[in-house]
Amino acid sequence: MSKALKSVLENIEHMTSSEKALAAHCLLSSLEEKPNDDVDSAWLALSQARSKELVAGEVKAVSWEQIKSQIVK
Repeated sequence: MSKALKSVLENIEHMTSSEKALAAHCLLSSLEEKPNDDVDSAWLALSQARSKELVAGEVKAVSWEQIKSQIVK
């Protein structure tokens, strides 16, 4: 086990949830060999389509408060 990993594991209990999430994100991101352009293109196309639907009045926006209340039920 490397000194770096040992240090993280020994100190993980002292980290906040935000710090743990950031560390996990950094670790997972470092595993990616190359960006997946197909995924980025798909997300862009989806977000543009959803934006057009919203502007055209085909769908209604939902507030974060409404979403949270549905999750908590």
